Amino acid sequence: MDKAQRKALVEEWKNRCPEMGVISILCKATGESFLGASKDTKADFNSNRVKLSSGTHPNKRLRALWEQYGESGFEFLVIAPLKCEDPTKDYTAQLEKLREQCLLEDANAVKIWR
Repeated sequence: MDKAQRKALVEEWKNRCPEMGVISILCKATGESFLGASKDTKADFNSNRVKLSSGTHPNKRLRALWEQYGESGFEFLVIAPLKCEDPTKDYTAQLEKLREQCLLEDANAVKIWR
């Protein structure tokens, strides 16, 4: 791969619109749901799985449930997708607002990150 091809691929990656929205890590046994505002759902699901599997997740309740029920006891869901129209735009405020709305609608839901 030459420099021009590499540069084009890097630009293409920077200008992509990853799937974003409110993510939920749902404990099937208890019905507890842990919500996060995500700019890249796949990356955040992967990050949470790694932290939970290694016992280093900052949410103690989620970590305890994971230790008790294991990965198969959980569902990873995108419960409120947000469409990306411009990859250079910061969607943080919209994602936070959407997560707050989801938290109000579900009494069993709390934030993933405190």
